[in-house]
Amino acid sequence: MKTHTVPILAVAALVVAGISSCSMNKAGGGLSSYQAYDRPAKLPGNPSAVRVKVSLSKQRVYVMEGADMLMAMPVSIGAPVTPTPTGNFRITDKKHRYRAATRGHAQKGEPMPYWCGFKPAYGFHTGWVKHHPCTNGCIRMHENLAPKFFRIVSVGTPVSIAYRQPEDAEWASMPLPPDAGPLPDYDGSIYAGDGYFTRHKTPEYE
Repeated sequence: MKTHTVPILAVAALVVAGISSCSMNKAGGGLSSYQAYDRPAKLPGNPSAVRVKVSLSKQRVYVMEGADMLMAMPVSIGAPVTPTPTGNFRITDKKHRYRAATRGHAQKGEPMPYWCGFKPAYGFHTGWVKHHPCTNGCIRMHENLAPKFFRIVSVGTPVSIAYRQPEDAEWASMPLPPDAGPLPDYDGSIYAGDGYFTRHKTPEYE
């Protein structure tokens, strides 16, 4: 994948700003393209008929109402050593301003905006989307797509997670955001404060 070089002074500024060690490998460009990425979504006519299907092999999430595709999006799933669990679940809880209590920035915990839990310690949430499995088991959504997913699903919405899904054949091929692996990270203050919880475009629906 072709990347653009970030000016040396810009990189230095990010380093001085205190970005985390896990993001120091994000030396490439494309942040503005990543921030502009979006996917269409529709609101359900019957929220109780919504279901979520996750394809681990394709790193895709399909949100459906019956046979109608409400939203199809790329995601990041668990790394091989910390895999995303497979099986049938339900959304158990939703919280916009969720933070992981055991780790993160400024002793507040890691911000995981638009959290939708489906199993203890596992959930869908905003995070950097990469083109390879990389999470601790959660399912990361792009910052512009997480608010849409959060609004469409409800507590109790069924979630099916499998290696592949029938919808892969028609829906897996889609434009992807730039790989977040080489992107520069946000300033640490975004995570320590509340900035990451509003770091997204205003959601629009078809």
